[in-house]
Amino acid sequence: MSLAFERIGPSGRCKALAGAFFILTAMMIAGSPSTAATDVSPVSGTITIVLDQAQVMRLPDGVATLVIGNPLIADISIQAGGLIVLTGKGYGVTNLLALDHAGAVLTQKLIQVQGPRDNLVVYRGIERESYSCTPKCERRITLGDSPQYFDTVLGQIGSRTGQAQGGVQSSK
Repeated sequence: MSLAFERIGPSGRCKALAGAFFILTAMMIAGSPSTAATDVSPVSGTITIVLDQAQVMRLPDGVATLVIGNPLIADISIQAGGLIVLTGKGYGVTNLLALDHAGAVLTQKLIQVQGPRDNLVVYRGIERESYSCTPKCERRITLGDSPQYFDTVLGQIGSRTGQAQGGVQSSK
């Protein structure tokens, strides 16, 4: 082996060693059990959800595990009959993976969460307020609103909900 390296010269030795290293690395990666987990099927579409709204999706047969890339953007609720409910939690794009028992990817989708279309945003300097205008404009808290506005509206909603729940009498 040393005779072969002496005949090809110093620059040829570097190229031969680099080639051998590349082949050995490729063989180790190909035989590695971790590559099965990284073989991911291509994304099979984008699901667009409006912030704070839900959408129903049917899963393929054989799903054992569901993964949401960023649960701050979207959330899932598993339902009977192979259905899930996707809910938009925050602005942005994340992904959904459905895996079988062996860890193979059955489906992979992008989930894009957008703001509502009926939203009116009012800026008062750096302060921001959101309103839903269908058909009359009413306060609607949305991610990105000013803390004081957000907290005020949320407090009013919580107070109203508490009053409604307190008004319900249990029948014994």
